[in-house]
Amino acid sequence: MQEAVVGLTFFLSYAILAAVLGMLQFGYNTGVINAPQHNIEYFIKSTYRGRYGEDLPDEVVRGIYSIAVSIFAIGGMLGGFIGGMVANRFGRKGGLLLNNVLGVTGACLMWFTKASNFYELLLLGRFIIGVNCGLNTSLVPMYISEIAPLNLRGGLGTVNQLAVTVGLLISQVLGVEQILGTNEGWPLLLGLAVCPALLQLLLLPICPESPRYLLITKQWEEEARKALRRLRASNQVEEDIEEMRAEERAQQTESSISMMELICSPTLRAPLIIGVVMQLSQQLSGINAVFYYSTSLFSSSGLTEESAKFATIGIGCIMVCMTLVSIPLMDRTGRRTLHLYGLGGMFIFSIFITISFLIKNAFTDLVHLYLYGDSPGNLYKAFDVVAHDDLLDKLHWMGFGGRMGRLLGSFLSGRDQYV
Repeated sequence: MQEAVVGLTFFLSYAILAAVLGMLQFGYNTGVINAPQHNIEYFIKSTYRGRYGEDLPDEVVRGIYSIAVSIFAIGGMLGGFIGGMVANRFGRKGGLLLNNVLGVTGACLMWFTKASNFYELLLLGRFIIGVNCGLNTSLVPMYISEIAPLNLRGGLGTVNQLAVTVGLLISQVLGVEQILGTNEGWPLLLGLAVCPALLQLLLLPICPESPRYLLITKQWEEEARKALRRLRASNQVEEDIEEMRAEERAQQTESSISMMELICSPTLRAPLIIGVVMQLSQQLSGINAVFYYSTSLFSSSGLTEESAKFATIGIGCIMVCMTLVSIPLMDRTGRRTLHLYGLGGMFIFSIFITISFLIKNAFTDLVHLYLYGDSPGNLYKAFDVVAHDDLLDKLHWMGFGGRMGRLLGSFLSGRDQYV
């Protein structure tokens, strides 16, 4: 315990805070589209009517909104795929700074959507901010793990998920009608995504580049030593340097493999399957539909729109609390055990949610039959695989590639929120 306290210096904490704003950006933009759904749909309908003098069918409006939701995941997959290349080309810190240009651009496009009377800007802005968030999911964990001392890397890895849940909660709180969840306020609600990007542009330049990147990728040993001295607040950095040198020697003895070789290799097949299943368990758990459509789901269950938004805030609070709880539990119970408990809970409560909607729909059908005579027709982050470094690199970008599950779920949920 004493080692952890000594290892976490003020400047290291500052650098982590500056970097983790990228994950807060990811969480904010994941949840921000939820609350103003009806306001955005109303804007799309009124804009189309003003252009063409006729009303757009409700199904088409919901389809456009669903595209606005899911195109974020398409941009995210692209950003996640190129994250490794950006990190090696521009550095971890340099990549984060350049990535904020996308963050500011996407946020401004969404902000000025209503003023310009072009709902197409919303789609473009969501795609660009998706690329920004996809890059953040690669660059932020990479930077934090490489500046942290060895004894703190496991604990600091959870900071990323905590920032995501805090970002989700902030977007949910700001989305209530009393704040920005109105026809006039929703553009600002989406445009506030510019704040994490600008704040990171202000804070991050003071931070050093990743010592690992400086030493192994660029071969700048003296620069790496300077960065370590600032982060550790000590001149005793030989142990860190030797650890990185050992890592470099280990990498040089390993042969590089292609994606096809990875898939076909019998020795790597088991860790590959584990990594893919871990990603699928997260992306296909159903939580993404909650992120994007919880307000609509609560409304369809009988809550007023205002109460539904507060219920969504309740979900955000629970997620933040459980992320904090998972930090000490991870070392006490183990990653695998904790993940299995989470999967079991999601499985059971998904059944309960499905049954509750079936009962609600059956009751509605009976009422309509009686009245009208007819029936109307709804911890990846906690896993470690001891394997080939190339396998870990490929699984890393596959993590955001797993957002295909999110893309499919978000689009289908938008098309029919009662399924």
